[in-house]
Amino acid sequence: MMKRKRGFDFWNIVVLMFIILILLFIIYPFSALAVKSVRMEDGTLSLKYYIKFFTSRYYRTALFNSLKVSLLSTVFACLIGIPMAYFSCRFQIRGKKLLDNLCIIAMLSPPFIGAYAWIMLMGRSGYITTFVHSLTGITLPSIYGLTGILLVFTLKLFPYVYLYVSGALGSMDASLEEAAESLGEHGIKRLLTITFPLILPTILSSALMVFMTSLADFGTPAIIGEGFKVLPVLIYNEYVGEMGGETGLANALSIVVISIALLVMVLQKRAIAGRDYKMSGLRHPEVKKLKGISAVLVHVFLFFIGFLAILSQLTIAVSSFRNTSGPVFTKGFGFGSYVEAFSGMGRAIRNTYSFSMIAIAVIILLSILLSYLVVRRNTKLINLIDMLVMFPYVIPGAVLGLMLIGAFNKKPIILTGTVVIMIVSYVIRKMPFTLRSSIGILYQIEPSIDEASISLGVSPVKTFFRITAPMMVSGIVSGGDFELDSDHQ
Repeated sequence: MMKRKRGFDFWNIVVLMFIILILLFIIYPFSALAVKSVRMEDGTLSLKYYIKFFTSRYYRTALFNSLKVSLLSTVFACLIGIPMAYFSCRFQIRGKKLLDNLCIIAMLSPPFIGAYAWIMLMGRSGYITTFVHSLTGITLPSIYGLTGILLVFTLKLFPYVYLYVSGALGSMDASLEEAAESLGEHGIKRLLTITFPLILPTILSSALMVFMTSLADFGTPAIIGEGFKVLPVLIYNEYVGEMGGETGLANALSIVVISIALLVMVLQKRAIAGRDYKMSGLRHPEVKKLKGISAVLVHVFLFFIGFLAILSQLTIAVSSFRNTSGPVFTKGFGFGSYVEAFSGMGRAIRNTYSFSMIAIAVIILLSILLSYLVVRRNTKLINLIDMLVMFPYVIPGAVLGLMLIGAFNKKPIILTGTVVIMIVSYVIRKMPFTLRSSIGILYQIEPSIDEASISLGVSPVKTFFRITAPMMVSGIVSGGDFELDSDHQ
């Protein structure tokens, strides 16, 4: 009897719950996607669509463009986010809360809003473009194509890195860096050999989120990319193309995107393997005071980036008060657009927030449970669950919606047209944010803290919810902030 009881403890039940949820809401819809990618209209099986993809220069170029955008966006986001996190955590920054809020605000809208705003600012007839040309006669470089896509993604996605890494740096044990200094490791050398290796799991987790966001995003390349084609745009065009796209080809393209994401996740896990350093976090690092020109330069750098990050939101906010006649701006400002929006779409606005809050609650609960399994009870099965949970995030939102509709619009489970299917889509689409941030933080919490609680007679389940989960708050909150960002599916 004792063996049976141990075999079905709380965490085994949690694993079983995740298996059921994944089979129902991930495996089932996406297995249909895979089957449709090799099934022809006459019902026969063929690799026609995959052959077409790999033999067509047009599609190979789109694949290369997608990888190029994703890799460069990740690099630029890390180059901005990591230094910002270090400066804000290690030095006294006036207005740090304001800086954090600027970064969070920058994420409160989908990337395509940023693309639209930057076209308004630096498009061919943009405010900045027109102002500079009238003042100096200089024509600014085009914002369209790869340049604009990278600009939007970098300014939209670096806050992921900034907030994740800030949480990790803030939870470090000061004694580790102090020990390094006592052994002669100072400055940049200490950062490269001690600090950054300790938070590498968090850095790689945030980099993974940036990579997958830019890989799966459809709106930004569609709006500002012009002739620069990427896979999500091609997938969307094949699904809803006015000239009659090929749904089977769109399914095959989606499978290619999933395969790329799977490869990146495997590489990330291998990079983290053996680097999950544990820290008690009982003594936080000292926050130093900057003086002179150093203080000025650091503050200018931080708040200049923060200002650029929310510039698109400011542009949209100001434009929202401009009077319009249809799609055209007219002279003057007013509240006409808001009156029209709330009078005609009040219910939609309420639904957006209520559905999102329900989804956030579900996401946080599932994420803290799965992150504990991934870090503390790591097995091949749990690793597989972790990877499968990431799948929906790399699928373009429109495709994910179509897959869920295709899976749940007939018996035995009919969810299409209900609130449930919307909340399910939010949860499986956005859960990776909170999951990755929680995993990054949990890697730094010393397991001996849990063990000490259990040795004092507290059950493992109570220890998790009373000790471990509260210590994960910084990671959970940073991930939860990302869930507030409006989805673009």
